[in-house]
Order: sequence, then C-alpha cells, then structure tokens
Amino acid sequence: MLKVAIVGAAGRMGRTLVEAVSQNSNTMRVSVATVLADDPALGVDIGLLAIGAAIGIKTVAELAPDQSDFDVLIDFTSPEATMSHLAYCQANNKAMVIGTTGLSSDQQHAIQTAAANIPIMLAPNMSVGVNLCLKLLEQAARVLGDEVDIEITEAHHRYKKDAPSGTALKMGAVIADTLGRDLEECAVYGREGISTERDRKTIGFATIRAGDIVGDHTVTFAGLGERVEITHKASSRMTFASGAVRAVKWIGNKESGLYSMQDVLEL
Repeated sequence: MLKVAIVGAAGRMGRTLVEAVSQNSNTMRVSVATVLADDPALGVDIGLLAIGAAIGIKTVAELAPDQSDFDVLIDFTSPEATMSHLAYCQANNKAMVIGTTGLSSDQQHAIQTAAANIPIMLAPNMSVGVNLCLKLLEQAARVLGDEVDIEITEAHHRYKKDAPSGTALKMGAVIADTLGRDLEECAVYGREGISTERDRKTIGFATIRAGDIVGDHTVTFAGLGERVEITHKASSRMTFASGAVRAVKWIGNKESGLYSMQDVLEL
C-alpha cells in the first residue's frame, strides 16, 4: 500500500488529487495533506473537504519528519513551493510526482540534480490524452516538416498565472526538437501592429485566460490549401489527477532518476 502526500491539498487541484487517490484505495492512500499556514482548512480532515467523508488525515501547515510518513509526494503547487518540497524529499529520500508549471530553467535544473538521488516524475500535464497528443505532434512535425506554419493556441481558467501554459510550451518543445529548432529562438509569444511576412521557421503561441476553462490546447499545422489541427480539451481536473495517480503507481518502485509521463505510458 503506497502512502501518498498531497501538498496544497485544499486547493481545486489538491482536492481532486485527494479524491483520485481515494478512488484507488486498494493500492494507495493519502497519509499527509498540507495547506497554507493561514488556510481556514488547517487542521481539518482532508477527506471532509475533498470527498465529504473523513479519512482520518488532518491537514498540516508543512512537511515535518515527525508527521510526514509517505512514500510519494504529489506536487501541483507553485515553483517556489515545489523547490521547498524538493529539498525535503531529497533530504528524506522520498519520491515525487511533479505537475507544477511555470518552473524557471534554474528550477528545472534543480529538479534534474535532485533526480540523481530520488525518483522524480515531472510533467507539465499528466493527462493521458495530452501525452498521446505529444506523440502525434512529433509524427505530424516529422511528416509536414518545414512546409507549414505552426501555431499553438491554449485556453485556461482566469486563475491560472503562468502563460503560455506548461503544456503549450511542452508541445512547442516537442515540435521544435523534431524539426531541429531551438524553441527559445523560434517561439513568438503574441503579435501586434504591422509587421513583416510570417517567418516559416517560427512557432507561434496564443494564450486565452477566461472563466472556468479547465484546459484547451490546439496545434495548427497550416499549409497552402490545407491544414492539420491536433486538439485536446479537458473538461475535468480529474483527467490530470488520474494521470498523477497512474504516475504514483508507476514510480513507487523505481530507482532514482528523472522520468516523464511518456515513460509512465510507455510512449
């Protein structure tokens, strides 16, 4: 039985993760749930918040050796918080499943370094469908090559802070790598005013933040006379939580190393 720690457990995603783990009670259970120190949910049974039934685990403000008995930690919080959780897990030899987006290059490097000592599964999106799309994008880029213009459009809820989304950036990176381009050099993040003709080598990004959109991503490969679009639309956060649970099961017996959802899904 895997013991799972969920950080940011009182948030929208955190509660969904608690629900997803509870639905897999034959293989895992929530053993630690953290919230912010000033959260009204501090000290409350996380089961009551997430699934309407007590599970015997009250929320705590921080990870501490005397009250943090777990095998795998799931982190969908913020880059700064993730770095703190990373340091704790590395010091205490705990596995991690990280879905945090907006990580800087230095923070990504810190995760890579820590993976030399503990198993870490890092993915900007843990949806099975999205990770299948990443494979399809690789194939589409390889076939269509430099003969098309490539645009990535993503939409999320009004509360999402980072833009473009981590998923959109991952999609761009997959396409750029397949075409032998450097995404940092070829990415265009928005257009305005009068400009020159579009450079075929660029990859465009367009971002929408509105309402309660869970997550939509479309990659357009547009040529002269036809276009191919690969789209993924999430209608529930459970999509991501279910992927995280799948990753927890997979990484529970892995050696140290940095893994992706592509590894989990054997893609």
